[in-house]
Amino acid sequence: MTLTSQKKIETNKYELIVAVGADEFAPAVDRAFRKNIHRFNVPGFRRGKAPKSVVYKMYGEGVFYEDAVNELYPKAYQQALEEAKLEPVSYPKVEITEVNAEGFTFRAEVVVKPEVEVGEYKGIKAAKEVKTVEDSEIDEELDRRRRRNARMLTVSDRPAKQGDTAVIDYEGFVDGVPFEGGKGEGHHLRLGSGQFIPGFEDQVAGHSTGEEFDVNVTFPEQYHEELKGKDATFKVKLLSIEEEQLPELDDEFAKDVSEFDTLEALKADIREKLQEQKNHQAQDAFEDALIDKVIEGLTGEIPTEMYDNKVEEMMHDYEYRLQAQGIPMEMYLQYMGQTAEAFKESFREPAERQVKIRLALEKIVELEGITVSEQEVEAEYARIAEQYKGDVEKLKSSIPAAEIKKDLAVQKAIDIVRDNAVVTGGEQEAPEKPKKRTRRTKKAAEESEEA
Repeated sequence: MTLTSQKKIETNKYELIVAVGADEFAPAVDRAFRKNIHRFNVPGFRRGKAPKSVVYKMYGEGVFYEDAVNELYPKAYQQALEEAKLEPVSYPKVEITEVNAEGFTFRAEVVVKPEVEVGEYKGIKAAKEVKTVEDSEIDEELDRRRRRNARMLTVSDRPAKQGDTAVIDYEGFVDGVPFEGGKGEGHHLRLGSGQFIPGFEDQVAGHSTGEEFDVNVTFPEQYHEELKGKDATFKVKLLSIEEEQLPELDDEFAKDVSEFDTLEALKADIREKLQEQKNHQAQDAFEDALIDKVIEGLTGEIPTEMYDNKVEEMMHDYEYRLQAQGIPMEMYLQYMGQTAEAFKESFREPAERQVKIRLALEKIVELEGITVSEQEVEAEYARIAEQYKGDVEKLKSSIPAAEIKKDLAVQKAIDIVRDNAVVTGGEQEAPEKPKKRTRRTKKAAEESEEA
């Protein structure tokens, strides 16, 4: 491989002319011949046994050139980038300008990482307001725990009311015709949950077990295309009514659901954990504010390709998460009433921010001379493998060490910005931790107390 020409054609854009000679090309053509000869039917020869000269005479000397070029091009392009000391930020535009028995030449148009500058990144002022846990938040958490440990009792001496779970059969009709997905049997519907179309749950309330009745609703305009805005009638049969019975909020409840002997100790533990969450939220908001100020001072001409690539990356990541939940992208867009173009554009602003953050932090890495040791890289591989329950060696084959180094260096840059920042606002100290008892059964605890 020879880099015959390197020329800057625009800001952040270079043209490379690369030549691959016969010493590399000829063996690649031979490999392409051996790999593909079975595809050629030559009279007088068994399939795959015709000599190269006969194949060339019938099909032309360049019949295997394309395969040979495709084999050699990626490595030649990478070597050219290293020789030119360029860091691309997107796939190149490539044109094969010449190919013959002596080799081939290609032209690559490469968009590279921009040169940027950052303003002040030490001594930045930002607020760090840590909110104190309110008693109402502790009550809400206790209520959630009570609901998780509630019993459902079937009631038959009264009509259904909000908060009950109604077990129903139903079938929906539009203009007297059943519609797809509008039928259910033995469905458990918590009245007041908002799970069904607005108005549906309100019309179930007030009915008693065994009743059959109609529920009339109008589908919202945000619903999917076939039904949005249409009137519908549901034929409903109320099979049973279940009432939630919450456990008493006392010391026995605390023993049943936690490692604490008293309700007060459980409350103290909840307060501590909620305060830790608020502390983390305040810290995250503080660091976000610092980063925002860093990228405000970022200057440089950033290629649009970097933004476009980040948009695609974020969009595909979102689509992957939807698929993991069994939701096709087309269904999601239809449900949200959104076009693919609008969905993609929704990632534009956060994508641009992420690109700017990365460029700014990488510039700080350069200015501070930040380095990452091999030991730190190995420790990071081990941490990721443990987090995702994976094999370290497999992880190394999928994530290059160079990428790990970059990420660790960027994190060190964030540490520098944070550690040199000026904090404004007050911080909250965590309350004293309540004493826990060793995890054991309620019965064992009672026996110990009696003794």
